[in-house]
Amino acid sequence: MLLSDKYPFLTNYFTKALEAENHAIPQSILFYGSDFNSQYTLALEIARLLNCKESKSDDCNCINCRWIREGTHPEVRTISRLDNKPDDDDSKLVISIKQSHMIKEILMSSSDFHRVFIFCDRDDEGNICGINPVNFQAETANSLLKIIEEPQPGVTFIFLTRYIDDVLSTIISRSQCFFVPSKEACNYDYSCISDVFLNYFNFERKDAFEVSQRLQNLLNDYSINSVLDGIQNYMLSLLKSNPNMVIFIKHIEFTEEAKRQAKLGIKPANIFDDLCLKLIV
Repeated sequence: MLLSDKYPFLTNYFTKALEAENHAIPQSILFYGSDFNSQYTLALEIARLLNCKESKSDDCNCINCRWIREGTHPEVRTISRLDNKPDDDDSKLVISIKQSHMIKEILMSSSDFHRVFIFCDRDDEGNICGINPVNFQAETANSLLKIIEEPQPGVTFIFLTRYIDDVLSTIISRSQCFFVPSKEACNYDYSCISDVFLNYFNFERKDAFEVSQRLQNLLNDYSINSVLDGIQNYMLSLLKSNPNMVIFIKHIEFTEEAKRQAKLGIKPANIFDDLCLKLIV
């Protein structure tokens, strides 16, 4: 399946941004979600579109497109705790300050290509994973803020993560963030909320607090995390069936925020009231 078929909203967004007269593509992009392979594929596709000198079509075979597909492009770099380490950098657990200095040195010279830096992590088998406060620590992130905030022309930074708040807030504020829904085979179990929340998008605004109370009643049998996971799984199943309904992406973001509120110990009644008011319009 072509990437444009899997992610029509995201690929159309970036394609149209590149076609615009001012090439209005964000110079710092953050992808988040559980499907890191899709995030990485999207990052490489952006790099390809930025560097393609010919048709920019899915099957373009120009030198830049071939290099990026082969992973050999000289100016498209994966930055992780294992990738693109300077020779004197023996750190294996984090994206290091030395890598930050390396990036700054690279940017001191000019290039005929559009430079793309993709920040991610890898597991022990080499699979793509997301950055977080452990592998991309504040000291390194802060050292990059200046070049992210005031990037040179022809430079794009892309960050891959599971949760938005796994990335330093100052990087988030300088980036345009996009949720990438998983296209992997998943069991979207939402049985715990099926009697309460199905077809919530057809509910009326006046019913928001009643729905909130019904969700709160589920806590007699389930944890708040299980209920919120059920809500989010239902939305993910809807999105998978209706990939052009981008409103579900926003609703998934609202539910993710509710999960963060739960971690902070906010009262469930407040969490569900706030969530229902955002979802039922």
